[in-house]
Amino acid sequence: MRWQPEDRNPPAAKPAYGRALMDDPYEWLEEVEGANALAWVAERNAEAESALFTDPLFEELRSGALAVMEADDRIAMPTVNGDEVRNFWTDRTNRRGLWRRTTWDSYTAGDPEWDVLLDVDALSESEGESWVFHGASIRTPDRRRALVALSPGGSDASVTREFDMMEERFVPASEGGFERPLGKGSLTWIDDDTVYLCTDLGEGTMTPSGYPRQVRRWSRGTPLKEAPVVFECGEDDMVASVTVDTLPGAEHQVFHRRIDFYSGETFILRNDSLRSIDVPIDAEVHIRDRWVIVHLRTDWARRDCVHAAGSLIAADLEAVLAGDASFETLFEPSPTTSLAGWAPTRHHMVLNVLDDVRNRVVVCTPEGAGWRVRDQEGIAGLWSTAATPVDDDESDDIWLLGDDFITPTTLHRVSPGAAPAPVRSAPSRFDASGLSVVQHFVTSADGTRIPYFVVGPEGGSSEPGPTLLGGYGGFEVPRLPAYGGILGRSWLTAGGTYVLANIRGGGEYGPRWHRAGLRDQRPRVYEDFEAVARDLIERGVTTPSQLGCSGGSNGGLLVGNMYVRSPELWGAIVCQVPLLDMKRYHHLLAGASWMAEYGDPDDPDDWAFIQGFSPYHLVDADREYPPLLLTTSTRDDRVHPGHARKMAAKLGSYGKDVLYWENVEGGHGGAADAPQTAVLQALMYTFLRRHLMGPPAAQVV
Repeated sequence: MRWQPEDRNPPAAKPAYGRALMDDPYEWLEEVEGANALAWVAERNAEAESALFTDPLFEELRSGALAVMEADDRIAMPTVNGDEVRNFWTDRTNRRGLWRRTTWDSYTAGDPEWDVLLDVDALSESEGESWVFHGASIRTPDRRRALVALSPGGSDASVTREFDMMEERFVPASEGGFERPLGKGSLTWIDDDTVYLCTDLGEGTMTPSGYPRQVRRWSRGTPLKEAPVVFECGEDDMVASVTVDTLPGAEHQVFHRRIDFYSGETFILRNDSLRSIDVPIDAEVHIRDRWVIVHLRTDWARRDCVHAAGSLIAADLEAVLAGDASFETLFEPSPTTSLAGWAPTRHHMVLNVLDDVRNRVVVCTPEGAGWRVRDQEGIAGLWSTAATPVDDDESDDIWLLGDDFITPTTLHRVSPGAAPAPVRSAPSRFDASGLSVVQHFVTSADGTRIPYFVVGPEGGSSEPGPTLLGGYGGFEVPRLPAYGGILGRSWLTAGGTYVLANIRGGGEYGPRWHRAGLRDQRPRVYEDFEAVARDLIERGVTTPSQLGCSGGSNGGLLVGNMYVRSPELWGAIVCQVPLLDMKRYHHLLAGASWMAEYGDPDDPDDWAFIQGFSPYHLVDADREYPPLLLTTSTRDDRVHPGHARKMAAKLGSYGKDVLYWENVEGGHGGAADAPQTAVLQALMYTFLRRHLMGPPAAQVV
């Protein structure tokens, strides 16, 4: 069986990769491991370390952050199958981590007896590789074998190896074990001796975004490259993938053609042929049991009904395949509500709903030909509550995680019709007495109401003080309240205020909120962030010299634009693993996959608006800018380190106040383990406290 989708919307011919409109003297820094580029990085790192590592505050912040991340009394987050509980754990002795398991009774007793399946530190030492655990997929129903993903240094690229859960060892290829070589991709169980393979096998097997284009069926003991292709997406698509649902009695193999970030097609395997799920091309589709669950990004007029954008709807799978489906609405958004996520249990669908960026949990239950929808009771008092299934093949229970900025996380297990039962609670990592969380709203430049959270002194401060503003504003991602032990310890207890802006481009109010900051509308994202900053200043929370902002990835693009758009608002800016050169971003690593978000710079019509939010091209040598800290990772194979490198080089040539630091490991997260993360956190807060709080530095609590 081999199938290639017909392109419903073939893209117009695109021009060949072109040079930037200006000559770029720093393009050589895009050579990730080039000798000259790495020598430049070493020099910049030495400058940053001389400026910040030597500050007495740095070591206090680093050791404090590390203590939070490696505390023995953290919640060991469980993955449950039947009576078995698995957990991945890192601490000061096992910094790359232990993959381990115990029984449910042992776990709930409070001091589990763990059986270590895989010691990643020992594996790294024995193989001379800096492995980072990227998860494991257990074969069902026997759970005797697993497919374990490992990444060198934390990059997105990984290897996959078969692991024997009974003998607690990897099964080598010489014994018929599955081994996927290094690359972006995956292995997915079909049965005991067969997997689906998605990986880089040379020319024609990867998309321009750097993701697998093919799904192959690979049988045990056969050469990897001879595995037959069973599905592939178009040459210019983003990625091809497959999911295998193992729900007893309703096993499904589902193939996905992702055209771009927000559009694609879904197909289910039936009788050795693929059947299309006929829904809007920009909808998200999930097939579970006998149901097709669809999350709409745009309105869908069907028969005599219009299903609103942002709705979650469901229909019988067989009726969908027969073209005679009647969809029922499980959730429909209001002006203040949106769907943040959903997941199946054995017999239900659990929805995470946001109402003005506050969570509530909704349970949907099939009843006959329809569904019963009800709120989960017993959930109140916290800004943030997230629900996930305990064991979606065998149980209807859900995990309920509740916290907010100053309230540590509590893990509950919730059974249908019962009150949440606490399983674990994390202790406080900082003294939150006298602090409060308050939500405010501000009107942006075009009249839109923008929410934001302020975490600071209860009742407000008597005078303006140092304030850190964070945000993201992209890719439908909502930024939600969450407990931050390092933030509290490093910033709040030192007298700082933290603010989280829920700006457009994200997912706080569903698809409409995202579309409002998409492509040529992206300036709205930056206007929203600036509106929050100005409101903080006008309300006396802070002053421009005491106001900083930070962001990473797309959030790095956000604060990069703050740097060039409104430097007068900021006392300091921290920009991490950022996009900054928006002329070449789509030619660098995974950048091509984001053109649905930002536009295509090779298209003159798109470049006309993209250049308006390309910080690398908007820097003015004659303009004054606030101090800037840029950080990235050599191993970031998602957002190219060249963005941060080139920006630092250009600013340095202009004599601007910029520090640059690049971690050699870490992937897109910037760090591969807790010690590396602690260094990054200490860099950030030392820099911010130096510029926004001024000497003498407040003591860390």
